[in-house]
Order: sequence, then C-alpha cells, then structure tokens
Amino acid sequence: MTAAGGGAEDEALVGGMVNVGAVFRRGAVVERPAPRTAHALHAHLLALKEYGFDAAPTPVRLLADGREQLTFIPGDVALPPFPHWVMTEAALRSVGELLRRLHEASESIAVDASVEWPQALADPEGGTMLCHNDVCPENVVFRDGRAAALIDFDQAAPGRPLWDVAMTARYWVPMLDPESAAAVHPAGLDVPTRLRILADGYGLTSQERAELPGVIEQATATCRAFVADRVSEGDPVFIQALHERGGWQRWDRVQGWLVAHRESLSAALLH
Repeated sequence: MTAAGGGAEDEALVGGMVNVGAVFRRGAVVERPAPRTAHALHAHLLALKEYGFDAAPTPVRLLADGREQLTFIPGDVALPPFPHWVMTEAALRSVGELLRRLHEASESIAVDASVEWPQALADPEGGTMLCHNDVCPENVVFRDGRAAALIDFDQAAPGRPLWDVAMTARYWVPMLDPESAAAVHPAGLDVPTRLRILADGYGLTSQERAELPGVIEQATATCRAFVADRVSEGDPVFIQALHERGGWQRWDRVQGWLVAHRESLSAALLH
C-alpha cells in the first residue's frame, strides 16, 4: 500500500493492490492494517534509524484492533499509469542510491530467525539480510524528483541484496516487453540503458552485474507464482488485474522476452 503526498487530515491513502481502502492518514500518523510480522518489522524499522537510515516510516504503536500506526512521510508517490517525472533517468538512479542506503543499514541488523517472514515475494535462496522485496513506484516517496523514502515493508523477508535489486528493476526499468510496458509506463523507455543506470545508482560490482539478468528472471517467476496463488485463492483484486493486463499470455510474453534479451541486457550492464 502507498502513501500520497499532501492532503488534509483523516484522508484515505490510495494505491497498491493490498489493503485497498483500509489505509488512512490522520495528521502526522498513518493508520493501516498491521502485517503478521508487525512486531519484528517495527523493531527492524527502529533499528534502521539507529544505523543511519532515516528514509522509512517510524513505528508509533500497534493497536488492539489489529492495526498499526506509523509516521506519515510527506512527498509525492506515483500511481499507474506512471507519469514521466517518476520515470526519468535521474529518478531511476536515485532509486538505486536509496536502495543501497537501505541495504547498507540492513546488513548491520540481525534478522530474527524465529519470525515466519512472508515467503510470497521472498528470495528462494534466502539470506542473512532483510530485503524490502516490493520497491515498486507506489512504495517510493519522491521529493524534488528524487527518491526520498521507502514505505510498505509488509513483504520484507531475508534474502540476497541482489534479489532486492532484481525485484526493484522489474518495476522501475521496467523488465517488460514493450507491449506489456506500454500499459502503465511512458513510451520509449530504453530498457538496457535504464538497467545499467539502476545498477550504477546502486553500485553493483562486476560480478553482481553478470548475475543480475538471471536473478531478474528468477524474480519474475516468483512474482508470477505470487499472482497465481492470489488468483487461485479467488482474490478479486488480482483476478481483475490479471484480466485487465492480458492474462497469463502476458506473463508468457514477459518471460520469453527476458530470456531472448538476456545477452543484450548483460552486455549493457557490463559496458
């Protein structure tokens, strides 16, 4: 779920496909359904601040009715169809830089192994660092054209830093065939160039750049399985979205496109 900039008190915050209509801003506080991992997430968010990452909401409290309160982060959040300002190359680079800052703080925070972290979008190979796993445009707050903060850590789970980069690339480059991208992204985005810009912003090593296209394919398969699970459970939001976005044929097309362009994407990253 996302936060929108500006607005009056007691306003409903829109966006996202989960918690629709259940997130409200009340002054300086956002109130929303608490994820199952809320206790551990609140501890993690507080630890991020201790390690110098101030670009995430601060937990306020858990409520008895199963909701949580977090600080509201002012700024602009883009909703689909995405406007040009959020898809500029400068914006993209700033997303990579922000993700790197998150990871540098997260690497110092021990992951609570007793917590059943959500697995739907988690790195299947696991890891020792808590990844965000859902750095989509709806979950990044911008100020003056630059990524300023991350919100909605509900899908956070242990994984490799490169997994988080791959998941982020899917949404921001985007890692889609042109027909699929045209549905919600501005026309004419240069995927290989944008993938390199994201990698540069994050500061990927040569080895990580070589591995990234394969991890993106892995992340895409995980996202497809996530959607399939939601559809099989009868979730009306995901059923409608799947229908509106071209059904399973779109997923086939995207995955085929990634495989077909693996070499050119690798070349762009290592250029």
